[in-house]
Amino acid sequence: MDESLKQDEIGTVARLPGAPFAYALAYVRRAALAHKAELAALCLLFLMAANLFTVIRRKTITNDETVLIPAAYYHLVTDDFQLVHEHPPLCKLLAGVPLLFVQPNEARPEVIAKATNSSERDWAYQQSFWNDNLGLFHRISFWARIPAILLTLALGWLVFQFARELFGARAALLALSLFVLEPTLLAHGRVVQTDVPAAFGYLLVFYTLYHYVQRRTLRRALLVGAAAGLSLLAKFSMLIVAPVLLAVFLTFFLRAPRDGESRTAFLAHASLAVLASLLVINAVYFFHSRPLTTDDVRWVWASFPEHPRLVWASVSWLRHLMPTDFILGIYWQLWHSKEGHSASLLGMYSAHGWWYYFPVAFALKTTLPFLLLSVSSLVWSCYRLLARRERLFLVLLVPIALYTAFVMMSTINIGVRYFLPAVPFLCILAGALLDRLLKLARARTLALGCALLLISWVAVEAVRAYPHHMSYMNQLASPRPHWYYLSDSNVEWGDDVGELTEYLRARGETRVTAALLGGYATVGYNGVAYLDALALPDPTRVETRYVAIGASFLNGSTVPGRANLSEEQRVNFFDAYRRLTPEAVFGGSIYLFRMND
Repeated sequence: MDESLKQDEIGTVARLPGAPFAYALAYVRRAALAHKAELAALCLLFLMAANLFTVIRRKTITNDETVLIPAAYYHLVTDDFQLVHEHPPLCKLLAGVPLLFVQPNEARPEVIAKATNSSERDWAYQQSFWNDNLGLFHRISFWARIPAILLTLALGWLVFQFARELFGARAALLALSLFVLEPTLLAHGRVVQTDVPAAFGYLLVFYTLYHYVQRRTLRRALLVGAAAGLSLLAKFSMLIVAPVLLAVFLTFFLRAPRDGESRTAFLAHASLAVLASLLVINAVYFFHSRPLTTDDVRWVWASFPEHPRLVWASVSWLRHLMPTDFILGIYWQLWHSKEGHSASLLGMYSAHGWWYYFPVAFALKTTLPFLLLSVSSLVWSCYRLLARRERLFLVLLVPIALYTAFVMMSTINIGVRYFLPAVPFLCILAGALLDRLLKLARARTLALGCALLLISWVAVEAVRAYPHHMSYMNQLASPRPHWYYLSDSNVEWGDDVGELTEYLRARGETRVTAALLGGYATVGYNGVAYLDALALPDPTRVETRYVAIGASFLNGSTVPGRANLSEEQRVNFFDAYRRLTPEAVFGGSIYLFRMND
């Protein structure tokens, strides 16, 4: 039907009884047909939102959120970014906005004043914040996580938009379907942490860069710079976008005469992008760059004994361009990488990780159909790039390869969540591959069946894991307990404490001996006294009826070191419980043992 006939139809409807209502229906029908892809995408995102919102009512805040949420409120009400400056402020500021309406009690100034260093100050404020707001614990926990969910939904929309521009509406909807159903994304899409913001920032950088390469203007260069600044505010590891942007601008600068363009223009573009990045970073820190303190001096000299003067000089100079706590946060991450972090993989233990950790973790923590699609789409896209010279695939392959290489060099192997920035790109590639299969004329029925099977399989896994997506592992991890394969946030992050305490209270228990990530705080806030199992010389000798051991403590990697413990004794501190049958398991992450009747 051409446009004139459509107008005639609407005109005829307008002359009938009840014309305004009928006209509105006709308009809505036309709009729905014109935007059916967007409506389908919104339906998928609504499904994801329903999942995330129902889960945060059931799940306690994670170990990291017990620290980040108080810091979020502190940043907003004091303009001070020293608390937990090892993480950039984006996720914290977003989480803090709803708390301005909740109005929790602020920490007493004398509590922080007594602290002698930054670690003591962080701990003192965290304890003071939660202790002074016990009656608001669940309300604060709920509202602080709403912005994290909204950002996850925004990331999903960006996946849809980018995929549609690259491969069309059907590929975009297939990519979004995988995004909204994958358990790892559902697990971290509700958490106040840097991982999903980093994924959003990383995808946004390459989305804006794709547009800039298509048509190089000052406005698009400005958007690239702003996206880069936003990504750095999400996670310090996003510094890896800097060499990418440098390479792009340098390439266009060198090729400018050959392409009949001005090198001066590209210098202007690059300069504007840098200025935009700096402006965004400073704006989110409220244009506040505090003076350096003696505590900062001591930390630099203690953390970088090989080159303390060089590090101090760089901090002193760079703080004139960027906020002091932003610079120190970057150096904290460098120090953390140098020091390492105790982790476990397939029964092995190390403080500095394994180069193959993230491929193995990804293979275990994603659904098998998404794993199959990820590998297949990577092979397919490499073939299209190399054999058919389809450079479009560089837009996705470069960020995947760059980030994968980066995390494989990381010494911090405590969660597949660190790999999240690459996952949206894999969703887009997988959606493009499924769309290509559906275009096969000779095997369309078979291709349709395969696509439906794979998407349905992911959906079944998401439903099967609900609401315990955090500890999800696929069928490759069936032979052994999940804590054998991986540790830390892969298997336990403290969010199942609510179910544990509800179970205990229903049996009249008011105390529990426990070793749980974040449990030292959240168990007490849920009405059960927490007796630290790690404080006992013999963890099998307890006075409470129940003992709760987190999966990561059963694994042993999160057991803190002691002077009187060897490494073997440390990782096997709870070995006795590994051979016991738990009375209950909560969310696959907390094992409850009945010790005394």
